[in-house]
Amino acid sequence: MALLSVCETTTFRWSFEEDVDRYRRLGIPAIGVWRQKLSDFGEEKGADLLTEYGLKVSSLHWAGGFTGSDGRSYKAAIEDAMEAVRLAGELKAECLLVYSGARGGHTYNHARRLFRDALKTLAPMAEQYGINLAVEPMHPACAEEFTFVTNWNEYLEVFSAVGSPRIKLLLDTYHLGFEEDLLERIPELVPQIGLVQLGDGRAAPTLEQNRCVLGTGMVPLREILSRLRTHGYDGFFEIELIGEDLESMDYEQILQESIQFCHAADLS
Repeated sequence: MALLSVCETTTFRWSFEEDVDRYRRLGIPAIGVWRQKLSDFGEEKGADLLTEYGLKVSSLHWAGGFTGSDGRSYKAAIEDAMEAVRLAGELKAECLLVYSGARGGHTYNHARRLFRDALKTLAPMAEQYGINLAVEPMHPACAEEFTFVTNWNEYLEVFSAVGSPRIKLLLDTYHLGFEEDLLERIPELVPQIGLVQLGDGRAAPTLEQNRCVLGTGMVPLREILSRLRTHGYDGFFEIELIGEDLESMDYEQILQESIQFCHAADLS
């Protein structure tokens, strides 16, 4: 059965402890854990708190940067990702989000090779810990700092090159919901999807992500959700809402209105 979750980036200014407490009070059964917040609170204490509140972990955010675009070496990025896989396993997370890093000065083929080799290194460990590695295609207008994977076909190329069932697709409706063929491709992609992130926007993404409360933007969310459920997706639906249009709103208002939309769309 599908479960609703909220990514901690949505409530940027709340602490990890506040997120856990307030999500649960709002009836949200799962959380997308942000590594920085968990680290600030304490990993062991955080794991205990999640158990105490009975929250499932839909995802752990994030590992990557294998192309060196953030200043780290390939070796350092791999070591950090291994630590993230371990943590995701201990939290019993459904998946770990993994970003390639920017293409930077690399050729596309070389950047792709670095990402492929990183995933091949991490996949056996992910298998050992029982988690998936979720690769997120991002809209090209705002992907540059994070990844060179910007559409379905580039994800499928990575998946085919690695050849592990632990590599999954993260479908973010904000990044991919503006693609004209999304609805038509959902039946093909459902078996690959490891996580669906719910985002909406009043316009297609630009350099800075600017999302809005679910159901108030241009993304055809009801159609996307209906088609996903019809074709067998029963994993987590994780709300991720960030951007300038949301900064003046109260977090509880953002969550309550988005939860109401999800309940109306039969995601309870």
